[in-house]
Amino acid sequence: MKRLSTKYPARTIVRWLWQSSSDNRLQAILNTVIGLLQVVVSLSSVWAVQRAVDIACHHREGNVLSAVAVMGILVICNFALSISSVWVRNILGIKAQNRMQRRMLGRILRSEWRGRESMHSGDVLNRLEQDVNTVVDFVAETLPNAVSVFALFFGAFCYLFVMDHTLALIIVVMFPIFLMLSKIYVVRMRELSRDVRESDSLVQSILQESVQNRVLVKTLEGEDEIIERLSDQHSLLRRKVVRKTRFSVISNLIVNVGFATGYLVAFAWSALRMSAGSLSYGGMTAFLQLVNKIQNPARNLSKLAPQFVSVFTAAERLMIFEDIPLEESGDPVELEGTCGVSLHNISYAYSDAPDSPIIENLTFDFKPGTCTAIVGETGAGKTTLLRMILALIHPDSGSIYIYNNVEKVVVSPLTRCNIIYVPQGNTMLSGSIRDNLLLGNVDATDEQMYKALDDACADFVRELPDGLDTVMTEHGGGLSEGQAQRICIARALLRKSSLMILDEATSALDPDTEQKLLENLLAGNTRTVIFITHRPAVLEYCDAALNLERLRS
Repeated sequence: MKRLSTKYPARTIVRWLWQSSSDNRLQAILNTVIGLLQVVVSLSSVWAVQRAVDIACHHREGNVLSAVAVMGILVICNFALSISSVWVRNILGIKAQNRMQRRMLGRILRSEWRGRESMHSGDVLNRLEQDVNTVVDFVAETLPNAVSVFALFFGAFCYLFVMDHTLALIIVVMFPIFLMLSKIYVVRMRELSRDVRESDSLVQSILQESVQNRVLVKTLEGEDEIIERLSDQHSLLRRKVVRKTRFSVISNLIVNVGFATGYLVAFAWSALRMSAGSLSYGGMTAFLQLVNKIQNPARNLSKLAPQFVSVFTAAERLMIFEDIPLEESGDPVELEGTCGVSLHNISYAYSDAPDSPIIENLTFDFKPGTCTAIVGETGAGKTTLLRMILALIHPDSGSIYIYNNVEKVVVSPLTRCNIIYVPQGNTMLSGSIRDNLLLGNVDATDEQMYKALDDACADFVRELPDGLDTVMTEHGGGLSEGQAQRICIARALLRKSSLMILDEATSALDPDTEQKLLENLLAGNTRTVIFITHRPAVLEYCDAALNLERLRS
C-alpha cells in the first residue's frame, strides 16, 4: 500500500492538537472523570447482577430484595452520570467550539494578505465550521472516551482474569491483532476522509457563490448551468463517500466477525464449565457480561479509529491558516496633522508571476493637503498601489513612507490608523446602518454619525422610519447602490484620519450628488485625498494626477 502523502507529520499534528486543547481541557477533564465513574458503575453492576442471581439460585446466602436494591442504586448512578455527560457536552462543548472559531477567525483576519487568495471563501467557511467542530469534539469528547474505553477494557479483563485465567487470555488474544490491522485501516481511511472533505468544500463553494451572485446568474440565464455544475460536484462527492463507506463496511465486517467468534468461544467455555459444576449460573452471567465489556472497548476502538482519522484531516486543514505569517502587531503609529505619502522607486510582482511586474521603479509624492487622481487602464496596478499604501502587500523593492511636517515612517499595518479607505463596490454588511457606521468608530455618537452621513451626502437616513436603526440585508439590501456607497463613505469618515483613499467610490452617484460630495470631502484642505477614478468630474477637483501604464512583457 502506498504511503499517504501529507504536509504535516503525525507528531506535528499531535503537538498542534495538544496546544489547541488549552481552551477545552476543563470539558475534557470532566468528561474523563465522568467516563471513569461510569466504568466503576458498569463493573459494579456486573458484580451486583452476579450476586443477585447467585442469591436467587441459592448458590450464595443473602437477601434477594437487598441485592436488587443495590442494582437499583447502580442504575440511578448510571442515569445521573449520563445526564451529567450530556450537560457537559452541550454547555461546555458549544463554548469550546465558539472559542476555537474565534481564535481561527482572528488568526485569518490578523494574518498577512497575500494579494491573491489561494483558498475559496466557501472552503474557508467549511473549515471554520466543520473542521473546528471535528477538532473540538475529538479533544473534549473522543480522547476522554478513549480513556474510559481503555479503563473498561483493563478493569473487565482483570475481573475476568480473577474468575478464569484461560478464558480471559483467549478473549484478549485478538486485541494485538486488531492493533496491527488498525495501522493499515487508519492510513487508508485518512486518505479517503481527506478526499471527501475536499470535495465537500467544493460543494459549499458552489453553493455560496451561487447564492451571493444569484442576480447575475438569473440575468445570464445560467440557472441550469449552475445546477448542472453542482450536480457534477455532488456526483464526485457521492463517489468518494461510496468508496469510503465500502472500505469502512468491509473493515467493520472483518472486525465484527472476530468479535462474534470470541463471544461464541466464551459462551461455549462457560457453558461447559457450568455443565461440569465448576461455575454457577450467576458466574456464567458474569462471564458473558465481562466478555461484552472486554469486546465493547475493542469495538469502540474500531469506531475511534475513523475519529482519529477525521481529526488528523481536520487539523491539517486548520493548520494551514497558522502557516500564514501574522501581520506586524503593536501600538498604532499615529502622526499628527495632515499626512502625505511618498513612493521611492517601488516595484511589485505577484508571486505567481514574478517575471511580470505590475509596478516597476515608481516614484511619486502625494503631498499633504493635496488631492491626487490615480488613473490608468485596467491592469496598470492602481489597486495594487493602494494595497501597498495600506500595507496589505509590500513592495518587492523600494520604500513607501507616510509623513507629516515632523516625521516620516515606513508604511506598515501600524500606520493604517492614519488612513481613511473606501474600497470599490458595495461593502455594506448585514445589520443596521448604525452597526455599519460603528465599524468606522466604535465610540461614535448619534450626532457624529449623522454629521458623517451629511458630509457623505447620505442625509436621506434621517428620513428613514427607523433612522440609524434601519436594518439591511446582505450587501445593503433595501438600499440603492448609490445610497449604500454613500453610507460606506460616511463609515470611513468617522475614522477622523487625515489621509483619505477612495477607490472608484463615487461610481454609483449621479453627477449632482457626486459634485456635492467632492466639495464636502475637499472643503478646507484638511485631508490628503487619493482617488482611483475614471470619471472626468473627479479629475477636475484634483491638484495632480498619477498616470499608471500597463507594463508589457
